Amino acid sequence: MTITPDDHGLARRLEAACRLSWQNLGKGIVFYLPGMFRMDGMTGKYPALSITGENCDLLCDHCRGTLLKQMIPAETPAELADRCRRLAAKGHIGVLISGGCDQRGRLPWDRYVSAIKTIKTETDLLVSVHSGLVDDETALKLKGAGVDQALIDVIGDDDTYQSVCHVPFGVDRIEAAMASLQRAGIPIVPHIVCGLHYGKMRGEKRAVAMISRFQVEVVVIVGLMCQTTNGANGANEMDNAVSPTAEAVADIIAEARFAMPETPVSLGCARKRGDRRMELLAIDAGVNRMALPSDEAVERAKGYGLEICFQKTCCSVAPV
Repeated sequence: MTITPDDHGLARRLEAACRLSWQNLGKGIVFYLPGMFRMDGMTGKYPALSITGENCDLLCDHCRGTLLKQMIPAETPAELADRCRRLAAKGHIGVLISGGCDQRGRLPWDRYVSAIKTIKTETDLLVSVHSGLVDDETALKLKGAGVDQALIDVIGDDDTYQSVCHVPFGVDRIEAAMASLQRAGIPIVPHIVCGLHYGKMRGEKRAVAMISRFQVEVVVIVGLMCQTTNGANGANEMDNAVSPTAEAVADIIAEARFAMPETPVSLGCARKRGDRRMELLAIDAGVNRMALPSDEAVERAKGYGLEICFQKTCCSVAPV
């Protein structure tokens, strides 16, 4: 990769982050194929299910419910349990249970807790949940049901949260949800969407600082995907947004490493497709995990002499 004079400061920052990563977490990387994707004729073994089908009250500007259409619908507790039994019988490793949020940023977990407990009792599936905003009571119920980990989007700017996600409150609610998950003993997997503010970087470093106050399993860094919605649920400012640069995303990966030296950092699947530079810079920064790697990324890892593993799950899941 060609480094221009303007890149030298970033290159030094990534090199320092890489050294710190290898020092604390070893010289290796895990490449992931999540359940919603297919690469080289292979499909991941960790599918996503939506307990609200295609319905979402918030309709955040960067998604507008389109991601829910890619998930397996499971809109009743019985359907969720049955779908998971079938997936387990087909040899899947686990499931990501997700869905749309109500106006308070919550999912209807109370209705599905018993079904999740059934899944954990009757199958060997790992269960990840997109938790949304939970309180202590809900977090304890999810823990009691056997949930293995909670994925949660962490936004570091109130204006971004309110404008993009259409909520009337601030990011302190996200911190409160992480606190509830930690008190309940559920492993937390925070995700930071770089460029969420209509393609602009705003609050990502504050999000890193927020996360660093908690014990988390892995920090997942992703980038705004400027996906075509074909006018779904109305046009908005996001239609003119541009995905963040590879350099901007790599800088946040380094920020996470410096703030949490012993915590794995992953480049997640939700990012601009085909951006090889983003993948290569992430490896230069010593990222420990990466979803959907290109051949160039794998070769870069080999060039560094990294121990390489492959896994057909979400990158939130530790090597199994």
